[in-house]
Amino acid sequence: MRSLPFSPIPNKYVHAMSKSTSYYTIIVILATLTLTNLVKSQTFWLMVHDEVEVVSIEANNELKIPKAIIVKDNDSHAGASHWRDNITATIFWVGEDACKANPVHNHASSWDVKWMQSYGGVDCPVKRKGLHPVHFKPKMNPFYIALPYNDIASDGVSHKEEAPKVISWYHDEYKSKYKSVCKGKWLAIKHGDKICYAQWEDCGPFYTNDYEYVFLGKQPKKNRNSNAGIDLSPAVRDFLGVKSGEQVSWKFVDELDVTSGPWTKWLPYQGILTKYP
Repeated sequence: MRSLPFSPIPNKYVHAMSKSTSYYTIIVILATLTLTNLVKSQTFWLMVHDEVEVVSIEANNELKIPKAIIVKDNDSHAGASHWRDNITATIFWVGEDACKANPVHNHASSWDVKWMQSYGGVDCPVKRKGLHPVHFKPKMNPFYIALPYNDIASDGVSHKEEAPKVISWYHDEYKSKYKSVCKGKWLAIKHGDKICYAQWEDCGPFYTNDYEYVFLGKQPKKNRNSNAGIDLSPAVRDFLGVKSGEQVSWKFVDELDVTSGPWTKWLPYQGILTKYP
């Protein structure tokens, strides 16, 4: 039986097919990497939002959240604009690593997965140049704090049920269901005869659901750091001369009520205030 002659595919077609296959392979790899990164980011985002659960599991104490939140009219916003006195403060910073006392690292915040990158680096609490870290000037306000509440739900795509009821500025500041109305809110913090102003940039210490303390004037939930109710940045610490574990007073303030100081440049209307020396 006579065999048919072998007819190889011309080289030009082989090269074209190889190029096409290579491009397709690259596209598939890039798409896979992108999807993987998105999944990792979302998983980490949820982990940051749910940091209270990490602490609860560690403490073997299951967190119970009521299905229906009922806020009495006479309680609503009771603590929003009044001094919250005798609140134990702890110190934290952008870029802080996770440890036994800090189960969730601060490379990210509850509202910014790339917090350290947004800030410009690690806000080292030891190596300081005035109110800044030694090696760089922050790209964000170095006067920042954390309070134990996150208005964004753990799914990352909605606000918590009680948020519109307990946050007095909620409806004025609402922009979308993905965006926090708490991030960037200004506070006054007082220690002794000194007062400074700082912005709310993360959630803690320990909890992310203590709305009764943050907005309704109750005491902070019990925790292993002497029931600490506010985290202070190194700049706030140094300006006030406060140590971790000492008590401070704090209250929410409107931007127009923030007085001149080293935080002034971070106000949207900074030009109308006297320049800080």
